[in-house]
Parts: sequence; structure tokens; C-alpha cells
Amino acid sequence: MKLGAQLFTVREYTRTLDDFAETLKKVADIGYDTVQVSGTCAFEAEWLKEQLDKNGLVCAITHTPPDRIRNETEKVIEEHRIFGCNYIGLGAIPGELRHNPAGLEAFVEMFAPAAKKISEAGLKFMYHNHGFEFEKANGVTLLERIANAFPVDQLGFTLDSYWVQYGGGDPAAWIEKLNGRVECIHLKDMKFVNDKQQMAYIGEGNINFDRYLAACEKSGTKYALVEQDDCQGRDPFFCLKKSYEYLTSLGLK
Repeated sequence: MKLGAQLFTVREYTRTLDDFAETLKKVADIGYDTVQVSGTCAFEAEWLKEQLDKNGLVCAITHTPPDRIRNETEKVIEEHRIFGCNYIGLGAIPGELRHNPAGLEAFVEMFAPAAKKISEAGLKFMYHNHGFEFEKANGVTLLERIANAFPVDQLGFTLDSYWVQYGGGDPAAWIEKLNGRVECIHLKDMKFVNDKQQMAYIGEGNINFDRYLAACEKSGTKYALVEQDDCQGRDPFFCLKKSYEYLTSLGLK
């Protein structure tokens, strides 16, 4: 399992191509050799490949705008091939569908054709969870219903440790439940401050990463990507570095 950095953490430093290029260098200088591209400015696939190669980085997965996944599927596939990325990620089910009784059916109708094309091209469509997917209807979570609505080979999951725990789940148990479909994960810690849950760098909070990572290894997870949406006013590069140091001390590289 390869350790990487989710660039959404440093999204404020990827607003221009010059800043994006400098950010890739800073992430590589911390020690990461793998990234997820998400929350950045627009870029050409050839430009990204050049910058990745220049810094000794690989792109494991993206979060790609949903409209592009649906309406420009072939172009998105080709772009991912250019910069050598096998996983095309979706950040979440569109907001208007999340609490709509017919929302899941509409979601499948919207994305099933793209998921099939992506699979046929030898890549994989990946779904990233937040907390709302753990709300139950008739005893079944939305995450389970999403999993059951797509063929196993056409939809994988980028399971997010923080959001699973936020939703009341056990991150390791959900890796086991989705066994074989979680080829990428997000590593994000949770701490409790002034009666509120907060995101934290890895090792600062209370999530049991020993158990989570062991479950991931057993399940066949390939990429573990550090993400911290909210760094609580700290420098996000500092947070990425602290997470890197903690995770490498556990033997993850």
C-alpha cells in the first residue's frame, strides 16, 4: 500500500499553474511520492504529466467534476491515461440527490453509463464518502445502497476514515464490509476540542489507524492518501508533514 497526499489539503496553493507546480515540489520534498489531484486550477493532462515526472510523483486518483465524468467521459479517460492515473474519483453524490427518496435511482441513471465506459477502458470509477451516506433507510445505509446499485467492477470506494467515524461507523469494519472495492483510502484523523469534533493530522486524534490500516492491507487497498480538509488555521504543508512522519513511523511508505 502506497502512501500519498490528497492535494485538496493544499487547495489554496494550487489556484494557478505556477502555484500548483510549486506545491507539487513542496509535497515531494516532504517525502510523498504519490498524490491525488483534487481541488486544483484547470490544467492540461500533458502539463500534469510533465510536473509529476519532474518531481518524481505519480497520480493515484483524481476527483473530477461530475459533469465532466458524465458528459466528457472519453476525454476524461484519455486525460487520465496521459498522466498515468487509473482511478477517476467522484467527491460525492450531487447535493440535490442526497436526501431525495428517488435520489439514488437518479444518481445511478446519471453515472452508470460513465462507470461502464471507464471500466471497459481498464480504469475504475471511485466514490468518496462523507458522513451523510451513513444515514439509514429501512435499516440500510445509503453507502450500502450505492454499493449494491453498481456492479463491483464498475464502482470502487475511496473510504474516508474521518467521515466514516463521523457518521457513526467503524472505519476498519467498513473496509471489511466493502472488501476488495476500496483500492484507495483517505487518511484523516479526528480529535475532540471544546465539545466539538475536529479534523486533525494523523496521530493527533483518536482514530485507530493501526486497525484501519491492517484491514486495508488485508482487503487489497493500493493507495492511502492523507487528507485534511480543515487544518484549524495551521499551515497545511505542516499538517501533511506531521501525518507523513506519523504514518512512516508505522511502516507505511
